[in-house]
Amino acid sequence: MTANSDPERALTFSYAPFDRRAGLCALFALDNALGQVLRTTREPIVGQMRLAWWREALVRLDSASAPAEPVLLALANDVMPFGVTGAALAKMIDGWEPLLSLIGDVAIVGHAEQRGGTLFAQAGLVLGADAGDRLDDAGRGWALADLAAHLSDAALASHVREAATPLLSSATSARWSRNARTLGALAHTARMDLTGSATPWRVGRLAWHRLTGR
Repeated sequence: MTANSDPERALTFSYAPFDRRAGLCALFALDNALGQVLRTTREPIVGQMRLAWWREALVRLDSASAPAEPVLLALANDVMPFGVTGAALAKMIDGWEPLLSLIGDVAIVGHAEQRGGTLFAQAGLVLGADAGDRLDDAGRGWALADLAAHLSDAALASHVREAATPLLSSATSARWSRNARTLGALAHTARMDLTGSATPWRVGRLAWHRLTGR
């Protein structure tokens, strides 16, 4: 899901420094592209091949010009100038690939760490986050909340939500730096997704976070 297709995501992205928003959008476009591999692939071997292409393409960004692929071009132009490497971004694939087969606790933990933790860590570099921003808890919790929302197995989804809850509680209990408030806001939206908060409350809560970092 892109920022343009999700009004709430677009709102949270507007909290980012103007000159960093393109990079933020590029990072989440990569995440969406990797998720799209799983959403559109029925055969695990085919999914593995498609993810392998992404892995090789991302690593290659560190030593060669980006090919004529929109996501890769955006990463090269708007993300890598802030010190992010293609090899670091390729770690996100390690969080997606295990979901091609049976989803167990190892896959869930890996998804949280490699997808969410990596995505938020690299976004923190682009945004200029402070050392005290709880990027790892926010990223892992956000990834798990998003995963739970897309699982058809109710028991498994409940298990994943339980794993996300303490991470998001930690991430939303701290004050976020001004530059990183987009990521704090994403943690808040993920937590509100878990609790089923109504829209008027969500908007007000995000506005308060933008003003205070809380």
